[in-house]
Amino acid sequence: MSSAVSEAVPFLDLSDEFKALEQEWIAAIRATGKSGRFILGDDVGLLEKEIAQYTGTAHAISLANGTDALTLSLRALDIGPGDEVITTPFTFFATAEVISHVGATPVFADINPDSFNLDPESVRAKITARTKAILPVHLFGNPTDMTAMMDIARESGLAVVEDSAQAFGAAWGEYKVGSMGDTGCFSFYPTKVLGCYGDGGMITTNREDIKDHLLRLRNHGAVKPFVHDEIGYNSRLDTIQASLLRVKLKKVDKDIRHRREVAALYTELLKDTGVITPTLPDGGQHVFNLYTVRVKNRDQARQHLTDHNIATSLCYPMPLHLQAVYKNLGYQPGDLPVCEQLAYEVLSLPVFPAMKKEQVKRVCEVLTSTP
Repeated sequence: MSSAVSEAVPFLDLSDEFKALEQEWIAAIRATGKSGRFILGDDVGLLEKEIAQYTGTAHAISLANGTDALTLSLRALDIGPGDEVITTPFTFFATAEVISHVGATPVFADINPDSFNLDPESVRAKITARTKAILPVHLFGNPTDMTAMMDIARESGLAVVEDSAQAFGAAWGEYKVGSMGDTGCFSFYPTKVLGCYGDGGMITTNREDIKDHLLRLRNHGAVKPFVHDEIGYNSRLDTIQASLLRVKLKKVDKDIRHRREVAALYTELLKDTGVITPTLPDGGQHVFNLYTVRVKNRDQARQHLTDHNIATSLCYPMPLHLQAVYKNLGYQPGDLPVCEQLAYEVLSLPVFPAMKKEQVKRVCEVLTSTP
């Protein structure tokens, strides 16, 4: 086997991106250092305006991370003990964790096998007198059917918090994710479509009545220095990270185009192989933060790829409703059958803007040669 054939394929490679941005990144650090404003400096406010403009929202409030974006959204919407929030069990743990953090109860609905996102009919069936909100996730960069979610919310008088952590730049119809619900929650973790070099997050909203509340909550509940109306959080985005995100925001649409090109090549090469590839949303725009396929012999396929130095990830191998931490909620195997079936089949393949065609071809060749 030649060295070219055996060359490792990483799950994510940010090294080329860093080389391209290194000079601007160092310049941003120097500029922040000279300003002396390392917390809530000018670049933070400028980034917030630019994100609001990009997403088509009235306001953007920067935070320390995406998990805080979800938590503060629920707090600002006055969701707490005694309330229920309907969400997906097929997501990163933070989506449900934040519901528990504010004292509410996560209620899990099943998902659509094609989109991996919440099934509207399952959501509708889970609504009770205690339901206060729906928390849909635009999983893997694929937008949820927000037409259906907003219709359900309006019918039942529910708030909608969009978990857009994996979907910056995605859209449903003419609307960017994060602009349709009461709030949109973004993560800028380095692996995301728009990521910083550390932790970072953002809330977008069109609601004037909760904007000021969110600003207070992120800064210890302070209405002005040393004056506090409520218990808040220490959740502020570093100025240095904001400056980097402003640089990267200028090129994010180009990166998304490259992600889509990688995804399209995967889909073409895996056609008629038995591997079930991601379905493009009808009326939406996928950004492919992850390229997740379904494979019947998933564990064997993953090991075969590992043996050939190809990195993969399992997103997600155990649905949240069956995790030990939520045993008290009483869910049993078989309660959410679509989600449970997909958890045994999903495999996330490498995808990043700088990924080469040869790397995509090699992943497909090895995957489809699984014994």
